[in-house]
Amino acid sequence: MTTTTPPTSGVQMLEVAPEFAGQRIDNFLRTQLKGAPKTLIYRILRKGEVRVNKGRIKPEYKLQAGDLIRVPPLRLSAPDEPVPVAQALLERLEAAIVHEDKGLIVLNKPAGIAVHGGSGLSFGVIEALRQLRPDARELELVHRLDRDTSGLLMVAKKRSMLRHLHEALRGDGVDKRYMALVRGRWESARKQVNAPLQKNTLRSGERMVEVDEQGKDALTLFRVLRRFGDFATLVEARPVTGRTHQIRVHARHAGHAIAGDSKYGDEEFTREIRELGGKRLFLHAYALKVPLPDGGELLLEAPVDEQWANTLEKLGE
Repeated sequence: MTTTTPPTSGVQMLEVAPEFAGQRIDNFLRTQLKGAPKTLIYRILRKGEVRVNKGRIKPEYKLQAGDLIRVPPLRLSAPDEPVPVAQALLERLEAAIVHEDKGLIVLNKPAGIAVHGGSGLSFGVIEALRQLRPDARELELVHRLDRDTSGLLMVAKKRSMLRHLHEALRGDGVDKRYMALVRGRWESARKQVNAPLQKNTLRSGERMVEVDEQGKDALTLFRVLRRFGDFATLVEARPVTGRTHQIRVHARHAGHAIAGDSKYGDEEFTREIRELGGKRLFLHAYALKVPLPDGGELLLEAPVDEQWANTLEKLGE
């Protein structure tokens, strides 16, 4: 990519390098126009003020190598300054990295940290990693985890790795396994929940997901790992599809809400777990198997945090 004018002075001309081919223009501009709010980017795209090869395009337009993008003059605030992330958090995330090579970072994301900024948050994991790895200019999230879910999160360092993993995720090449602590005694050792899911937005603006015949197909495979009498069960959840809040909604649909789930959980169960010291959502992405571009395979497991471990120890007593 080449920039012929500084980012705050007049029109910008951006040339698309080969590694950005196939990326949507809205996502491309979000990474290239540092300091530009998403709302501004979508507005200039919607109004046709962004031109590609002198023509108007839609926000979902996919770039081709050599495309010449004309960006109109923009008023940006501190475009070259990343949102400063607290040093303590940077150190915590650096310590959470469980695998890194020339194309990929995988970290054991702590619970309570969002994967990206937005919705009132000035930063997330991706913004912090961009500060930790300033030379990796193409850092992008491969997938997402809910803010309160902990565990293995993949971040691509190269566009080629991002495309490879997205293709693997669309097929059945990636195997992601979660652990969840749920209410009650999960009777069958293995169970599959096949229930379509529909997103709804409430009047408050909060997004909720419900089982609905009009929704998208969703399948989760559950396996009992450990029972704590009739009170609680530790299960493994393997989402075959990747819908928003899938495991949380399917667990509730099966009659076993996840501990600490403020949206889909059981208040009484959550309160009892909190009294044992478990003040978090008990959903953790603990195992990951991904195919690598060279034909090999990456197998990773991530331990649970101390709070989770201590809570299960008390339950076992």
